[in-house]
Amino acid sequence: MARNAEKAMTALARFRQAQLEEGKVKERRPFLASECSELPKAEKWRRQIISEISKKVAQIQNAGLGEFRIRDLNDEINKLLREKRHWEVRIRELGGPDYARFGPKMLDHEGKEVPGNRGYKYFGAARDLPGVRELFETEPAPAPRKTRGELMKDVDAEYYGYRDEDDGVLVPLETQYEKQAVIEAMQKWRKQKESQLSGEKQEEEEEESIYSVRNDEPEDDDGQEEQEEDEGGVAFIAHVPVPSQKEVEEALVRRKKMELLQRYASETLQAQSQEARTLLGL
Repeated sequence: MARNAEKAMTALARFRQAQLEEGKVKERRPFLASECSELPKAEKWRRQIISEISKKVAQIQNAGLGEFRIRDLNDEINKLLREKRHWEVRIRELGGPDYARFGPKMLDHEGKEVPGNRGYKYFGAARDLPGVRELFETEPAPAPRKTRGELMKDVDAEYYGYRDEDDGVLVPLETQYEKQAVIEAMQKWRKQKESQLSGEKQEEEEEESIYSVRNDEPEDDDGQEEQEEDEGGVAFIAHVPVPSQKEVEEALVRRKKMELLQRYASETLQAQSQEARTLLGL
């Protein structure tokens, strides 16, 4: 037996439908709700839109339609919902009931809005599309914070580690590792001690006086003096003329006299003393 859809496509059915529609002109729904000025027609177009929305909502429940078809159906449903709101506003302007306030909102409740994107809704299988499912996933609520009293309930001697040795496992392990650490430290200390002793012997053998001078070096003819120490007999070379202790003392006495003369003597006395020193060759 043929299905109903096949029956409707038969030639007899199409001929009968043409006879019934003969002489009738289908009236198209105005593109803008403001173009309609009659209240019965406005309510008629609103009912027509609701029927179209219900059909498309039933179709979009089928997840096997494919991603692109589901997205197109969801866009069409949202477009029809906006158009329905426009007709409801027009009906209220023409003196009809306020459907936006008192009318049923069953079709609106079937859709689900994305948080932060008011106005666009997802229906049926569109809510499970890739990229849409993540938008509806809510973050888990943070765990409630414990109060100070609840935290202090868990604080005891074991919290501070006073009972770590009660199980009898930690002490033997610590003793074993302690003995091993002591042996390693002693070996390291002995190696360092031996290296220090061998280094000191090498330094004593290789140490030479930086002041020692070979005897075959030529002597300076410009008045450089050589000094030898009585204990080691090491020769030193003075590269600049070094004054003796007596000469240093005489220079200090002369400097002191000059300071006293400049402070207390008159200019005449200073001039006379200068002339005397010049005559004496001092």
